[in-house]
Amino acid sequence: MQLWEQPAYPLTEAARYLKLPVATLRSWVSGRSYPTAKGVGRFQPLIHPPNRKPPVLSFLNLIEAHVLRALRSDHAVSLGAVRRALKYAEDTLGVERLLLRSELRARGGELFLDRYGELIDLSASGQLAMRKLFDQHLERIEWKVPEVPSRLFPFVASEGTTPARPIAIDPQVAFGRPILVSRGITTHVIAERIDAGETVAELAADYDLSPAEIEEAVLYERAA
Repeated sequence: MQLWEQPAYPLTEAARYLKLPVATLRSWVSGRSYPTAKGVGRFQPLIHPPNRKPPVLSFLNLIEAHVLRALRSDHAVSLGAVRRALKYAEDTLGVERLLLRSELRARGGELFLDRYGELIDLSASGQLAMRKLFDQHLERIEWKVPEVPSRLFPFVASEGTTPARPIAIDPQVAFGRPILVSRGITTHVIAERIDAGETVAELAADYDLSPAEIEEAVLYERAA
């Protein structure tokens, strides 16, 4: 099993890194029930972690969840609609697991968004907003080759999509824990030292970082 496919992120930890509600990520990983005229139906999961009980996600699963996050900004994600949209793109292009492929930035992604917008009946303005948000999420992924994402630059806070990318998650660095890109220091270590009473200025001098980078690391670790 390749490094990026190995179980590394418990569900609650993955949700915190991606700034997602735990319940939302759980529904993507474990599926969820929904009422029907005949009783209760069930959506099957969209993300399949290497460990399911309890769920422990791989780095590739983090990428899938990050991309799905773009679809839930202004409306609840319909798991069924996402699945059907992905199947449409897969059947048309023959690309499996499109959420992990760089084709998301090309025709495959266009087909997926077109189909998804139709399935959930988005207005023209809603489609435009969704595409912009989708692009903002894709800009935060680096691909080593078209089918292997190599690095994720997560959003620092749960709200907002600023272009800054001070923090990275790389399965080959610090056991895949979030780091400050410029020095490779984990954000967890920065937050722990601040909690222990050290100042932003002291840590900035210690690690040769700017005060802004220290503050970004703390915000990332503590943002809801």
